[in-house]
Amino acid sequence: MAKAPFTAEQQSVRVLKVGERVRHILSELLARGEVHDDVVSASNISVTEVRMTPDLRHATAYVKPLLGAGDEQVVHALRQNTAFLQREVAQRLGLKFAPKLRFRKDESFAEADRIEALLRDPKVARDLDADDEGE
Repeated sequence: MAKAPFTAEQQSVRVLKVGERVRHILSELLARGEVHDDVVSASNISVTEVRMTPDLRHATAYVKPLLGAGDEQVVHALRQNTAFLQREVAQRLGLKFAPKLRFRKDESFAEADRIEALLRDPKVARDLDADDEGE
């Protein structure tokens, strides 16, 4: 008998789990210095998130150097070493199809800083204080 197909909820949980496994594998490869590239070796790179497509064929890895400097150079170096990283991820992941990796600069920290600055704005603080007094 054939297996019943995954439900939508099971599929989304599976996509999240595989994305997290890919993130761990990439983090491990980068932490151990297994990528033989001067830029990658000189940087402490954090893989903050990996987003998988629902068919698990493509993975977008969001990376950030820990000191924040040289984002573009690090992403460029990782893109140059994509073939090696894909091969290593495929071997360690053990899926039928190996996901194609894409690397992007993680801008979520900059966005969080921007929102924090907006919330510290005196006009916003005044409005928040007025809301608290009205309750």
